[in-house]
Amino acid sequence: MYKLAFIGLGVMGFPMAGHLARAGHSVKVYNRNSDKANNWCKKYNGKVAITPADAAEGSDFVMCCVGNDDDLRSVTIGSNGAFSKVKKGAVFVDHTTVSTRVTKELFEISKDKGFNFIDAPVSGGQAGAENGLLSIMCGGEQHVFDRVKPVLEIYSKICKRIGDSGAGQQTKMCNQIAIAGLVQGLSEALHFAEKAGLDGRDVVEVISQGAAGSWQMENRYKTMLEGQFDHGFAVDWMRKDLKICLEASNEIGVSLPVTALVNDFYKDVQKMGGGRWDTSSLIARLRELEK
Repeated sequence: MYKLAFIGLGVMGFPMAGHLARAGHSVKVYNRNSDKANNWCKKYNGKVAITPADAAEGSDFVMCCVGNDDDLRSVTIGSNGAFSKVKKGAVFVDHTTVSTRVTKELFEISKDKGFNFIDAPVSGGQAGAENGLLSIMCGGEQHVFDRVKPVLEIYSKICKRIGDSGAGQQTKMCNQIAIAGLVQGLSEALHFAEKAGLDGRDVVEVISQGAAGSWQMENRYKTMLEGQFDHGFAVDWMRKDLKICLEASNEIGVSLPVTALVNDFYKDVQKMGGGRWDTSSLIARLRELEK
């Protein structure tokens, strides 16, 4: 069993850290809102850290799942950041979806300090985190990944090293690019069914068994038809991710016309007051256009 730290107890981090504790590891957690950390300790067997540095001190592996580039820098190299206390030879695993810029920056700092860094963004949403069925895409050195993989498998259905530092984040960009176009297509299909007078549930029952089937269709069609979006992955976070994708595409000279268009559609959803709605709320924009 290992001494583990988990920094960031949001809708993803809270259950992910819980899986580690239930697997028998010693887990110390840190969250900016200490009430969440205290609530986590009431539900699972673990300890609360006062700062990210406190969480990291003495840990074999330090997991992190926060909001964005700035949040990640804050909990790693900011005041009382984890990097000030990560022991030599330990592994810092970043599950946050961030830019390759900050990833490579922290990778180099970790090397200089004598510990290891793996970028390991996840996909699968809150349900995947709660059920321990996340897809984890990793970047970093092979021998470091081999050490941490058994721990990450505790809350994943697949955990794979894609390449060197930053490759995990680039793979997550591929994930978000694919989702953006898919959700817009699903929204248009369901909206078309509504306007044609078809029963959307019957339509999905049939087309989900063919080439149109997808995770989004299976897990989101009911709430999309009902207009319920107070769950899942927020539009605000999706726009943050798509901004990363579009900036990266400019850096490497790749055209992402559909992604750019859907990003604008999500901006429209934000203007409707849907910043905290699930990404499947693109269908709400189509309905709004017809009012």
